[in-house]
Amino acid sequence: MAHFAEIKQKTDPTGFTSDEHWVVERVIVVDNKHVPSDEHVDGETWCHNFFKSGTWKQTSYHGNFRSRYAGIGDVYDTAKNKFLSPQPYASWSLDVTDEWKAPVNHPREAEAQHELDYRIEWDETNTKWTGIKRSDESNWNWDASGLTWVSA
Repeated sequence: MAHFAEIKQKTDPTGFTSDEHWVVERVIVVDNKHVPSDEHVDGETWCHNFFKSGTWKQTSYHGNFRSRYAGIGDVYDTAKNKFLSPQPYASWSLDVTDEWKAPVNHPREAEAQHELDYRIEWDETNTKWTGIKRSDESNWNWDASGLTWVSA
């Protein structure tokens, strides 16, 4: 079986920019007997002809190519020839592995034991990690320079 993602060009669906992106609209499975060859472009052309429209990119269920399996709402980056997850927050950027990272390291990256003690969320307005302490529901802020939680 081969998997193909239909992509459509749209203004940044996150609303963070006015850039145009190729956004995954749907993902389909095609029996190998309908795909002319193992070449991506042949299967993509077959999808276009079968559905009588659309721009299609083959995706790998196991992430063997194009970085990851495409999901609805993902973005196809033509320069990198990869599917990327949508940008979660305006302040986040892609790292060297093309994963979205906050401008401040997540607390679990610094001190793993805290992940169990706090419900951790990103505060985009203040560009910081916040936590609600599970034991008493109190609010805390992550001090990235001191690598510790401080009372909010």
